[in-house]
Amino acid sequence: MNFTRAFSPLCIAFLLITCGSIRGTEPAVNNPAIAPSLSQTLQNPTQSAVKTQEPSEKKKPSEPQWTSKPKSLFDGKSLEGWETIEFGGQGDCEIKDGKIELQAGDPFTGLSSTRDDLPKTNYEISLEARKTDGIDFFCGLTFPVADSHCTLIVGGWGGSTVGLSCIDDQDASRNDTCSYLKFEKEQWYKIKVRVQPETIQVWIDDEKVVDKNIKGKKISLRGDTTLCKPLGLCSFMTVAEYKNIQLRKFAPLPPKK
Repeated sequence: MNFTRAFSPLCIAFLLITCGSIRGTEPAVNNPAIAPSLSQTLQNPTQSAVKTQEPSEKKKPSEPQWTSKPKSLFDGKSLEGWETIEFGGQGDCEIKDGKIELQAGDPFTGLSSTRDDLPKTNYEISLEARKTDGIDFFCGLTFPVADSHCTLIVGGWGGSTVGLSCIDDQDASRNDTCSYLKFEKEQWYKIKVRVQPETIQVWIDDEKVVDKNIKGKKISLRGDTTLCKPLGLCSFMTVAEYKNIQLRKFAPLPPKK
């Protein structure tokens, strides 16, 4: 009996602690501030993850209202609608297997459009480009921007710089459109430029790499790229190829808020 009496308080204490611990976990499930997220995670982990990401998600921009079908600017057979540019030191320009090939120049090789119906804003130009040899940009795409022109550089300054030349007299390596990407030889890249009255946007392989508000900015060309007006392509000491060159017009998009 003495042993039982001595042990009973310990048993009772142990039971009280154990029951208290069990009861202590119950509010975590029943607490309305905590339970929803826990039950949501248990019921549908994917849904919970999506809800967590909502504050940082961005709305996808609406697609333009196209006012024309894509117009091919290169027939794959000839340079009809284009003329080669006499840079001085330029390489040859040839048509091979349905694509335009620019041989490496010293330093430039290029061609410009002879069309007189090119839009100045609210349009999109797209193409595929690749380099097969060389150390610098394989796509210098010059295009109209209102009453001026701008050049998209892809793979410049040693092979990785992407940006617009020029914004407020600063070239692609010195303004805030500059970024650095790795480009492989022999690999085709899809390039798209969209021009609006206050915006120039650029995509490479469906990834937006430039989204520049140009309101109040000076848009201009640098050096020999002035010879590429009104619409042109050039490379710098690099063998480059182009295909599927298209232009499409769209209705004015609402201004960004």
